[in-house]
This record gives sequence, C-alpha cells and structure tokens, in this order.
Amino acid sequence: MLGFLGDLLEDVVVHRRSGVRADTDTPCLILRRRGGSAANAAVAAAGVLGPGRVRFFGQVGADTLGDRLLEELATGGVEPCVRRDGHSGTVVVLTGADGERTMLTDRGACAELDGFETAWLEGLAILGVAGYSLLEDPSASAARRMIGAVRGAGGTVSVDACSVGAIADAGVAAFRETLTEVVPDVLLCDAGEARLLESTGGYRQLAGLVIVKDGARPTRLYGAGFDGEAIAPPHLEEVPDTTGAGDAFAGGLLAAHLEGCTWRAATVAGQAVAAAHLKSLAELGGAMQTAE
Repeated sequence: MLGFLGDLLEDVVVHRRSGVRADTDTPCLILRRRGGSAANAAVAAAGVLGPGRVRFFGQVGADTLGDRLLEELATGGVEPCVRRDGHSGTVVVLTGADGERTMLTDRGACAELDGFETAWLEGLAILGVAGYSLLEDPSASAARRMIGAVRGAGGTVSVDACSVGAIADAGVAAFRETLTEVVPDVLLCDAGEARLLESTGGYRQLAGLVIVKDGARPTRLYGAGFDGEAIAPPHLEEVPDTTGAGDAFAGGLLAAHLEGCTWRAATVAGQAVAAAHLKSLAELGGAMQTAE
C-alpha cells in the first residue's frame, strides 16, 4: 500500500491572454480542478497501481467543496483517510509564457491536521509526505508522528520539498532541521528548491537518496549509489501549463518503486507519468479554447 500525506484543495488556473491590466478587465481562460500536491500525486499513483492500493491522508474542509474534492479523489482510485473541519483550501494559479506559474495560496483546513488514525497506516509500505505538511504546526507535529510510525513499521518515507516560497516563509533552517530529524529515505526537489538548500548548507546529506527535477532538463540522482546521474525526460513539443507535473512525477516514481523497480527505473517511470499529465493539460487547454 502507498500513501500520501498533504493537501487536497481546489486549483483555480488562470491562463492570461494579455498582461494584467490594473483597474479593468483582463481576458483569461479559467479552469477549476482538484489540486494539492499530495492529492495529485496520489491520483497519479493510482493511475499506475489501480484502485485500492493508494491512500490520501489529510484534513479537508467541512463544506460542499470538500465533499466534491473527496468524491473526485475516490473516483481517481484513491482511498481518502481524512479529518473534516474548517474551510477547504484554494490555490489561484496564474500561468505565464513557457508554463511558469505564480500561485496565490489559501491552504484552509489542510494546514490544521493535528493527528491521524492508526488504521490509516495498516499495510502501508511507502509514505510520501508533501513538504507543506512539515512547515508549521499543527500539521508538522502530526506529520513527524506519522513518519515515525511508518518508519517504525519498516516502511519507506519520501519527502517532496514542494515550494521555495513556502520553505523560505516558514524558515529554511527549520525545514532543514526537520529533514535532519526524520532523515527521509528519499527527498524530491526541483532545481530551485535544490539551489535554496545548497545555498544554506547543502542537500545531499538530508536523505538517503535525493532526486532533483529540472523541468525539461535531466533529472539528477544523488546518494544510494548515484553521483549526479542524469536521466533525461521525454521530449514534449509544447508545455503551456506545468501545474501538477512534479506531483505526477512523485506519484509515478513511488508507484513504480512499490512495484519493485529500482530507483533509476522508477525515475524513468515517474517522468513518463509526468509527461502524460502535461500532454493531457495541453489537450484540455486546446479543447477549451476551441470550444470558445
């Protein structure tokens, strides 16, 4: 069994057709969809493993949006293991040229998880933890306890750094200290997060294996027998929206490793899942524009 701890919320993705114009209208294409790094990774993993083998752990708002998000998660083949309270979170994603994104975040109930049920972890072999869950209490304390329980049962723990901005806001030193305490088996980060950690004391010592993603450029592996080995992702002609690509990679990677793949083979599998996700976003965006 594979599980993901973190956020389940709504993404409101805004594709601007021009620069933002102050005090008047700016034409946009706006898409609403299920979001949250851990939830996205869980659905991607379920797409590889099939239903009944992936769980999501977190807190979701006690509102109609939360109801819909949980229904979508279950439809994606993921078993939700959640507490309900507060309001569901929302992230407004402003996309620009070449797929870069600016995210305006209200995590809502996601940040308030203060515990978990022992039954959630039954049969769990791998736990993927979104870095957001480690940045501040109460979720940080709950995440550390869950990590300890999984590690105590012989499971594997993976942490996804998730966000340069969120880590900087919460405190890089505090995030590094948490990683030093939990010593994840795997640390996933993108090139920006790797640069932040490198500039504040390095990152290769923070986990048994560190995997650094870099968009269309090669993914690099450090530790566990690797010394910066570069694995090139599939080539894509057009990437208008990169939202969720890193999450899809994490889901595909951990699902493949659960199935017995080596970390190198699992990285290739994760890249393939991320590429398929990006293609589906491009097709959806094209269909929406054509429909107009």
